[in-house]
Amino acid sequence: MSNKNQFFTHIEKGYTNKGDFITMGAAMLEGEAVTGAHVKVPLKTLNRHGLIAGATGTGKTKTLQVLAENLSDQGVPVLLMDLKGDLSGLAQPSPGHPKIDERHEKIGLPFEAKRFPVEILSLSEQDGVKLRATVSEFGPVLLSRILDLSETQEGIVSVVFKYCDDNKLPLLDLKDFKKVLQYATGAGKKEFQKEYGRISTSSTGTILRKIIELEQQGADLFFGEKSFEVDDLTRINEEGRGYINIIRLTDIQDRPKLFSTFMLSLLAEIYATFPEQGDSDKPELILFIDEAHLIFKEASKALLEQIESIVKLIRSKGIGLYFVTQNPTDVPNEVLAQLGLKVQHALRAFTARDRKAIKLTAENYPESEYYDTKEILTSLGIGEALISALDEKGRPTPLAATLLRAPMSRMDVLTESELEDVIDSSKLVGKYGETIDRESAYEILNQKIEKAEALAEKERNQPTRRRTSTRRSTRQNPVVKVLTSATFIRGVLGVLKKVIR
Repeated sequence: MSNKNQFFTHIEKGYTNKGDFITMGAAMLEGEAVTGAHVKVPLKTLNRHGLIAGATGTGKTKTLQVLAENLSDQGVPVLLMDLKGDLSGLAQPSPGHPKIDERHEKIGLPFEAKRFPVEILSLSEQDGVKLRATVSEFGPVLLSRILDLSETQEGIVSVVFKYCDDNKLPLLDLKDFKKVLQYATGAGKKEFQKEYGRISTSSTGTILRKIIELEQQGADLFFGEKSFEVDDLTRINEEGRGYINIIRLTDIQDRPKLFSTFMLSLLAEIYATFPEQGDSDKPELILFIDEAHLIFKEASKALLEQIESIVKLIRSKGIGLYFVTQNPTDVPNEVLAQLGLKVQHALRAFTARDRKAIKLTAENYPESEYYDTKEILTSLGIGEALISALDEKGRPTPLAATLLRAPMSRMDVLTESELEDVIDSSKLVGKYGETIDRESAYEILNQKIEKAEALAEKERNQPTRRRTSTRRSTRQNPVVKVLTSATFIRGVLGVLKKVIR
C-alpha cells in the first residue's frame, strides 16, 4: 500500500462518524489535498468548545464563516462577534469564482452558493437589535468582578444591592447605582449606618470612579431596559435553519472593558437561563468570540477565574464557545485546556518570541507520523489549517493539515441598502428598539431627599416662641440671705445669751 493510500485510510478511520457532522475540507499530505479524505467534526462534540487561531490574513474569519454556515444548515443557532465588520455577508449568497470551484474539486465536495438567516445585533448606537441588561441582573458579585474591586469594596456593593432589595429600589442603569452609593454616604448616611454599619466614603469614591471609567467606554448604553432575552438567540426559521446572530462591534474595538463586560454578562445569563442538557446529538447554541484576546487582555485575576468557571460549566447546557485569535497563547492555559476543536492556521516566525510561540503551539497538538508540526505551522497557505477535533466518544482525532472548504455565502460586507433590508425585516428590532426609563432607584431616592430637605426647611422657617415658666424663682434676696445665714444666727444667739445672764 502506498503512503498516500495509508494516509487516506488513516484519515478516513479517524474521522468516521455515525451521527451528523460538519465537513471542514480534505486532509493534505506533502502540501497537496488528498481528494475525498474528508476531515469531519461530529455535531455532538461541538459543545466541547474550540479555538480558531492564526496570523493575520491566513483565513480565520473564513473558517469561522464556514462553521457558522454549516451549523445553521444543521439547525444550530449561532452568535458571532463581528469586530472587523466583515461577517454581514452571510446574509447574501457567494457570487462564486473559478478558484472556489478548483478548491472544491480538490476537496471532492460540491460547492453550493446560498444565503443564511441573519439577525444584526448592536451593543452601541449602531443600527440593529439593541442588547441591554440591568444592573440588578448583573448582581453584586459579577459587577464587582467587572469593576475589579477589593474585598472591602465588594462588601459595599453587596450592601447596596441588599438595601435596594429591602427598600424595593430597582437598580436598572448605572445612574441608579451611582445615586445609591452617593446616598449611602450623604443624605442616607444615618439610615445605612443604623441598618448595615458604617460605609467608608473613600471606598464609595473608588467605586464611583471605576463606574465612571466604565461609562466612558459606552457602558451607559448597555445598562438599562429593555433587557435582552437570551432565548431570542436560539431561534430557528421556517426552513429549520438556525439564525446567525451577528453583533456589530466595529466601534468598540478600543473599549475592551465594555466588550468583556458584555461577554461575561451574556455567558452568565445563558448559564443561569438554559436548562441542563447533558449529552445530546447537537448543541443548543454556539458562540464565536472574535479577537478573543480583548476579553483576557485587561481582565483581573478574579474576572479570569469567573470566565474559566463559566467555560468549564456551560457546555453541560449545550453551549459551545469558540475563541478566535491570532495566537493560542492569547488564551489562558486553564481555558485552552477545555477546548476540544482546534483549527490552527499558519503562524509567522519573524522574531524569537514568534518562534517560541510556535514551539508552544506545536506542543498543544497530538503527534503525527505524517507531519512535523513545528515546520508545517509556518508553511500552511491561506485557507489551510491544522485540525484536531474530538470524535463521538470524546477521543482526539488524527492531526490533519486541511485544505478548507470555501464559504457558501458572500466573503464581503453587505452594502448599506442590503444591511438596512436585513434590519428592517427583523422581528426583534421593534421588540428591543424602545429605550425604557421607568421609575427606579435614581428617581425614588431623589424624591426622598427632596422631601427630607423640604421638611427640614419648614422646621427652620417656623417662628421661635419665648417660654414662660410657672415656677417661682429660687434666687434669694441678699438681705434675707444674710439674715438666714448660720453665721448671723450664731451671733444673735450669742448676744441673747449674754443679756439673759
